Amino acid sequence: MADIEAVLNPWAEQTFGVFAGAETPADLEERLPVIRIERGGGSDDRFSRSPRVYVDVFAATADEARTLANAIRDALLFLRGPVPGAVIRDVRCDSGPSRQPWANTEIHRRGATYTVSLRDA
Repeated sequence: MADIEAVLNPWAEQTFGVFAGAETPADLEERLPVIRIERGGGSDDRFSRSPRVYVDVFAATADEARTLANAIRDALLFLRGPVPGAVIRDVRCDSGPSRQPWANTEIHRRGATYTVSLRDA
């Protein structure tokens, strides 16, 4: 089965031209903006998956974080069809981008939750 993190992180990196990964890099402050997409549960069956994914955006300013998080939401909601490693059937926004706490007050974080329905390519 397709690994949603291995599908969406390269897609996000290519689509938005910034680092994207399932974990925040150690040098986060030097790489801003950064997108983090990680699986947080969801269902699997024999032929398809519907994982819940958490999408976090880290940026130097609140405006930059908000703008990028909203752009990701818009792109994800229209993402359908084949992508490397999977076929996306549907994307639902469960909780839209909102400000999230982060230990370093110089980094602004926006987080959202999505459910992605996909199958292997």
